[in-house]
Amino acid sequence: MTRLSRLLLAIASVLLLGAFLFPLWRIDLVAPQYPEGLGMLIRVNTVTGIQPNDLANINGLNHYIGMKPIEPDTIPELRIMPWILAGLAAFGLLVAALGARRLLYGWLGGFVTLAIAGLIDFWRWEYDYGHNLDFEHAIIKVPGMTYQPPLIGTKQLLNFTASSWPALGAACLGVAFVLGVAALVIARRRGADVKRASMAMAVAVAACAPPGPQAIADKGKSCDYCRMTISDERFGGQLITRKGKVYAFDAIECLASYYLQNGGAGDGSSIWVADFANPGHWVEAKNALFVRNEAHQSPMGLNLVALSDDGETAAAGQVQGTTLRWQEVLALVQSEHGARWDHAEADSVAR
Repeated sequence: MTRLSRLLLAIASVLLLGAFLFPLWRIDLVAPQYPEGLGMLIRVNTVTGIQPNDLANINGLNHYIGMKPIEPDTIPELRIMPWILAGLAAFGLLVAALGARRLLYGWLGGFVTLAIAGLIDFWRWEYDYGHNLDFEHAIIKVPGMTYQPPLIGTKQLLNFTASSWPALGAACLGVAFVLGVAALVIARRRGADVKRASMAMAVAVAACAPPGPQAIADKGKSCDYCRMTISDERFGGQLITRKGKVYAFDAIECLASYYLQNGGAGDGSSIWVADFANPGHWVEAKNALFVRNEAHQSPMGLNLVALSDDGETAAAGQVQGTTLRWQEVLALVQSEHGARWDHAEADSVAR
C-alpha cells in the first residue's frame, strides 16, 4: 500500500466512529392528527424519538393496532452493533499501520458483508413489527392490513405517511467505504489511476456535503413564517434541513421566530442569513454579525440586517447601529414578540 492509500484507509476507519455520534437511520410518520409529524432515530446502540415524546407516542399508536412496543433494551442488535463497528474501525487502523494490501481486501470484504447483513436484519426487524400483530388485544383491526414501514422511501400506512431514509451516521459509513475503495485503487494502480481515485473521493465527499443556501427572492415566493412575498432578500434568511429542504424567510426576525417555535435548527439543519452589504452572499447565522438600525427598514419592523463577520464592512462605516450575535437576536425576538409571534402581530408590525 502507498502512503496515500494508508492515509485514506486511516481516515475511513476514523469516519466509522461517526456512527457513534450521529443516527444511522430516520423514520418519519406524518398524519392529519400529527401535522408536525412523529419520528424515530435509529442509532448504533439505541432507538430514540426525534422529539422527546415521539417514541412514547409511536408506541401508544402501535398499541391500538396490536403492534408490540419498540423497546430498545430488548433489541439484541443494539448491543452487538457498537462492538462490530468499533472492531471494524480498529481493524482498519491496523491495516493502515501494517500497509498490507491483502488485509485491505479483507477489511473491504468485511465491510460489505456487515452492511448487507445489517440491511437484511433491519428489514427483518421492520417485517416482524409490521406483520406479527396482537389482533386479540388490538383496538383497530383492518383485515389483511400490515404496518411494515419501507426500508428506504415512502409508504402509506392507513392515514399515516411513513418515510424511511439513511441519516448522517449512515452517510459517514458510506464515505468511509468509498475512501476504502479509493485506498485499494491507489494501492493497485499508481500513476494515472491515482488521479482517478482522487477524483472519485472528491465526488463522494461532495455528494455527502450538506446543501448550501440558494436565492429566495424568486417571483411569487412567500416567507415560510409570515407568508408575505419575499421581494428583497437582503433582509432575509433560510433554514436548510439535513435532507436539503429550504425554508425561506423575508426577514431575520421571521427566521428567528420560526427557529424559536420549532425548537431550534433540528438534526443536521443549518441556518443562513443574507449578507446585507454583499447581495447574493450568504453567511451562517452563528458566524454572522447582526446590526440593528432604524435606517434599514426590514420587512417585519425589527430593522435587523446581517453582515459577514470579517469586520471590514462595519469598520468602513457602511452599516452602523447596535451589533448583536445570533443568540442575542433570538433573545431580542423572544423579548419583543415572544417565541409564538403569530401572523396577526407580524402584519401589525409590518404596517
